[in-house]
Amino acid sequence: MTELLFRDDATLGWCEASVVSVTSAGVVLDRTVFYPAGGGQPGDVGTLDMANVHDTVKGEDGTILHLCEGELPGVGETVTATLDWDRRFAHMRMHTALHLLSVAIPLPVSGGAIGAEKSRLDFDMPEAPEDRDAIERALNEMIEADLPITEEWITDEELAANPGMVKTMSVQPPKGQGRVRLVRIGEIDLQPCGGTHVASTAEIGPVRLGKIEKKGKRNRRVNLHFA
Repeated sequence: MTELLFRDDATLGWCEASVVSVTSAGVVLDRTVFYPAGGGQPGDVGTLDMANVHDTVKGEDGTILHLCEGELPGVGETVTATLDWDRRFAHMRMHTALHLLSVAIPLPVSGGAIGAEKSRLDFDMPEAPEDRDAIERALNEMIEADLPITEEWITDEELAANPGMVKTMSVQPPKGQGRVRLVRIGEIDLQPCGGTHVASTAEIGPVRLGKIEKKGKRNRRVNLHFA
């Protein structure tokens, strides 16, 4: 299994690692700061020494595949894995902001996607909200409150006994490893999540709501941008 350094410290922008394998599927390291695509968050990009990493995905048996172009390293070599930090940090800010959006709109989430400039959540929302400005104000008030963001772990059994923790209808938290990671924002939100987040809501910065689009009989898509 690849050691997931980003899970223990999302602020790491680089690391040294040993190359475990190099195949047409990608480069596997013994440890990485690169987040693999999942949960609506894109895979990280960056470099492995002279190779450009254009995407990161999950492999088999707990490995992380770095999809590379250019001069590939050899098995057993030590490389420096370096993130495109500005892009990753934007994803961290956006991902955390979407957690807050699920607080401002307390409805089941039917989908979502994170981008560096624009993100969205889809809600089980038959009717559009009456006051979108109130939602935007609530979001920015939570951001300005500088709430701490922490993580904790529970067992698969504890999560099964508390299904209300899971807000997403289409994406279930990763289970089967015996424990599940929870992300807590102050005292206002606690939900399973494997993504990367900032350390406090103030790091998100001001946001604004974009279009609220009808995407089906019961579905509304709420777009979010940095202000």
